[in-house]
Amino acid sequence: MKRFSLLLFISIAFLNFSQNTYIPDDNFEQSLIEYGYDDVMDDSVLTANIDEVLSILLLNESISDLTGIAGFTSLTWLNCSSNQLSNLDLSQNTALAFLQCYGNPLNSLDVSLNSDLQSLNCSNTGLTSLNLSQNMELRYLQCKDNFLTVLDLSNNIELNHLDCKNNQLTCLNVKNGNNSNIGPTQMITYLNPELTCIEVDSPSYSFGNWGNSDPQASFSVHCNNDCSTPTVGMIDITSSKKLVRILDMMGGETIFKPNTPLIYVYDDGSSKIICRIEG
Repeated sequence: MKRFSLLLFISIAFLNFSQNTYIPDDNFEQSLIEYGYDDVMDDSVLTANIDEVLSILLLNESISDLTGIAGFTSLTWLNCSSNQLSNLDLSQNTALAFLQCYGNPLNSLDVSLNSDLQSLNCSNTGLTSLNLSQNMELRYLQCKDNFLTVLDLSNNIELNHLDCKNNQLTCLNVKNGNNSNIGPTQMITYLNPELTCIEVDSPSYSFGNWGNSDPQASFSVHCNNDCSTPTVGMIDITSSKKLVRILDMMGGETIFKPNTPLIYVYDDGSSKIICRIEG
């Protein structure tokens, strides 16, 4: 009888423990208390109180450890910006669609299991790499003020806004079949002094619509660098012609320059003069 009672006690204790989510960061737990999801500072929260929460704002709360966010299994919107996070594990938050984590000293950011992600702001986090190849629903990306050298967005076929200024990019691929839905104010790539070629759907569309780039950066359907898609030639998808070179008005070969008349030469022998005016 005593053995049965002991086993019953252990089973109940284990069951109670399994119904709680571990929250080691006091500032994180204090936020949960303020939201009414928790009631006492004991490094845990009742899982049933958080597993159906859809959104949570944890902005500037001096949180250094977000262990326990995995218990928010229904979470679709998270803002944990301006904290002290060096790690952010969101592998269990598979419903996440909107993530803001800017202003944290992140060592890395893995969103490969967040396939529903539509909006991401990871600016000013110190990131040196960012893999978004599994986030095909991504529409909005801000990753400015980091140390990124490579950014391949060719799989992000819904992308309509990109701000990647002030990084260390040497290659940028936005050739995803959706460039025509990215307007003049929605593509911001300047302050990347080593970025000389941006891979795009159509160079002529990019030349005519995207002005927020560095003067040394040209557009091509194939930049032949580390994040290029396996394509040969420079095909302007607005026509069947291939853009083979750009000339200045004296006939010398050059790259794109704003506010300057340039001659675009195609493989069929035709050419046209284009001058994009920028303020």
